[in-house]
Amino acid sequence: MKRIKLTVAYDGTAYRGWQVQPNGITIEEVLNKALSDLLKEPVSVIGASRTDSGVHGLGNVAVFDTENRMPGDKICFAVNQRLPEDVRVVRSEEVPLDWHPRKQNCTKTYEYKILNCRIEVPTRRLYAHFCHYPLDIEKMRQAAAYLIGEHDFASFCASNHQAEETVRTLYEITVEKGSDDIVTIRLRGNGFLYNMVRIIAGTLIRIGSGMYPPERMKEILDARNRAAAGDTAPAKGLTLVGIEYEKEPAGEIVGENEHYRYVLDQSSLTENGVSVLRIERCTEAEVERLVRRMVHQAYRNGAESVLVYAPETVEIHDDEQYGLYALKRIKPDWYTTEYRGKSTIFEQK
Repeated sequence: MKRIKLTVAYDGTAYRGWQVQPNGITIEEVLNKALSDLLKEPVSVIGASRTDSGVHGLGNVAVFDTENRMPGDKICFAVNQRLPEDVRVVRSEEVPLDWHPRKQNCTKTYEYKILNCRIEVPTRRLYAHFCHYPLDIEKMRQAAAYLIGEHDFASFCASNHQAEETVRTLYEITVEKGSDDIVTIRLRGNGFLYNMVRIIAGTLIRIGSGMYPPERMKEILDARNRAAAGDTAPAKGLTLVGIEYEKEPAGEIVGENEHYRYVLDQSSLTENGVSVLRIERCTEAEVERLVRRMVHQAYRNGAESVLVYAPETVEIHDDEQYGLYALKRIKPDWYTTEYRGKSTIFEQK
């Protein structure tokens, strides 16, 4: 048995998204069929990002297991002969059997395209949202700057989402208009909520059109309420550009905004399996979420034990439940984590 990683590009126009659906054909479905026919065994791929109906992909990632002896790097060439012309595997390679595309730290890059001119161009109608009124690119950039960093993006998530945590980190957001009248909003982050990019795009369109001032973006972010943001922009303008996977955990992760600042020190992770979470400041309302989220992240990154430091200005209650964990005070300002309940994090060790 071996595990094969695929990098997949597709035009999402004719598909009901990535994941298999009962009401239409999907990218996952055509991949499963083509691979099963090629390898003469049942194949079911696991995708990294479940893009919506009509969304495009240049670098989505999926894996599957097979007993076939075909070399991993040759599978892309063979399976492409069986795929429809709007889906292509651009790379295939063998990875460890425990490698999972949704359980690895990564950076995802999305682009949202807007055709901003007076008359719609037919050849671009499938890959860009048409907007006939002028957009102020500089105001859109000013607004986008409020979103950079680690924030609670609940305002930019579909109301029917199933995410347990709505905090994400955006490393970069750019807004550019080319000579071809295409406005490109490019976002890089450690993860995205359901419809997050499309809601951000819809909000930036309102700001660019003059409906909102750029400063409204900060108010929308702080509201943590979907009703505060703009429309969900159409799916056809969105493309998953690529996914970059972390080869090894970072030695240090720093998170900071107006509510908190912390450092997750993983420099001793390889040597002794210990990670240290240092909370430098945190509002009372955010303590439970911050501890739960970052201790969980530390264990996911391979820690065998996690120490937590919090000054007396940060109110931590000894032995109180923080998600799956409780904190035990070992000396002033220092705590150890105690796991309670069951989690796949520990089953993977």
